[in-house]
Amino acid sequence: MDRLEQLRKLAEISPDDPMAHYAIGLELIQQERWTEAVTAFDQAISADENYSAAYYHKGRALIKANESTAAQETLTKGIEVATAVGDMKTVSEMTELRALI
Repeated sequence: MDRLEQLRKLAEISPDDPMAHYAIGLELIQQERWTEAVTAFDQAISADENYSAAYYHKGRALIKANESTAAQETLTKGIEVATAVGDMKTVSEMTELRALI
């Protein structure tokens, strides 16, 4: 069983665990499967809307998928979320990424 299969089984067992979906998204980014990665990060955000790192990586995947408007929107929302939870490192990363679009 490959890593992606293992992560999907984990997400199946714990569908409300944002980290499981986040890990799937990261694995899909490694495989350059941008649209699927976006879906995985959406599931992570659905499980925990304050999971600020998921917004950052979703934004990255959207940029790679040539979805710049959606990436801008995602990063803007992510900056709001990260600011609210005090995750200033992720705020900085998303601000820098958004400036590149």
